[in-house]
Amino acid sequence: MSAQKEQKMEGLGLEGIGDLSGLLNDPENTNGGGAGPLELALDLIDEDPNQPRTEDNPGFSKSSLEELAATIRHRGVKTPISVRENQDEPGRFIINHGARRFRGSRIAEKETIPAFIDNDYNEADQVIENLQRNELTAREIADYIGRELAKDVKKGDIAAAIGKSAAFVSQHVTLLDLPEPIAEAFNTGRVNDVTVINELVKAYKKNPDEVVAWLADDEQEITRGSVKLLREYLDDKRKHEDEERDPNTVDAFTGQTDAEGDDDQEEEEGETPPKKEPKEQDPDKLKKAIIMVKHDERMGRLMLNRRPTAEGWAWIKYEDDGHEFEADLGTVELMALMDGA
Repeated sequence: MSAQKEQKMEGLGLEGIGDLSGLLNDPENTNGGGAGPLELALDLIDEDPNQPRTEDNPGFSKSSLEELAATIRHRGVKTPISVRENQDEPGRFIINHGARRFRGSRIAEKETIPAFIDNDYNEADQVIENLQRNELTAREIADYIGRELAKDVKKGDIAAAIGKSAAFVSQHVTLLDLPEPIAEAFNTGRVNDVTVINELVKAYKKNPDEVVAWLADDEQEITRGSVKLLREYLDDKRKHEDEERDPNTVDAFTGQTDAEGDDDQEEEEGETPPKKEPKEQDPDKLKKAIIMVKHDERMGRLMLNRRPTAEGWAWIKYEDDGHEFEADLGTVELMALMDGA
């Protein structure tokens, strides 16, 4: 150190500290101030037993981890994992996120891994981390929501915690209690799309036998398009069944047509029933109500024939592009009530 620099240090009263340059490259001090990661021994790190991703997650498959291990052998771990101190076992750490990199490093026979220590971390943070990277399956998301509901956490609070809509939470709640045939299709991987599953559940509630028969066909593809066609077919079938039967249809039990049965009834009673006069329409009643609303500064109408997934929500169809979606009624402004007849 030059005499001029020493004089300046003496003037500041720092002469007793000595040369600080050695601290600039001291790896043991790089994480204390949050400036960089530590190199932690793998043997001191444990996976979180409550992490949202389960063993059957595609990211944990043998082939996927082998591929990751190959890159780690060649290039190392470029993105540090996040850990927190294990409160039950001082000196050990629990993974916040980075379980794949941790497993890949073990397969690659590494002894250490770069890591940040973050003790302000919870299960919701893990879910958010994996949701943002689309690394959670629908089942894993549903299981997390189920655990939160078991703690009496409200759906709205769960949605806010993970940055998703209440409708997103409600759709995944459906996965926790699926009808048996739909649960089998979901658990075997025939269908993973949450929207498709919810549509199937709606169809099953109205036409269980038909949906069971449809799912029984192993060659039947289960997609948004195919389920939409199924629901349209079932709705059309129900509509025709609700209409008046053909008077010439033969009853399987009596062997008579409906018209013959009506004639026999009239003969037994000895009189012809009077014809019903058409009812006069009440001018004060709407034949078909249409409720116009505004949402996000766009006009739309309430879809009164679709059941919402949660109280306080409703389905809306935009007027400009026909997009259908579910929204919180608290975000909707009532604009007009019209007769659509």
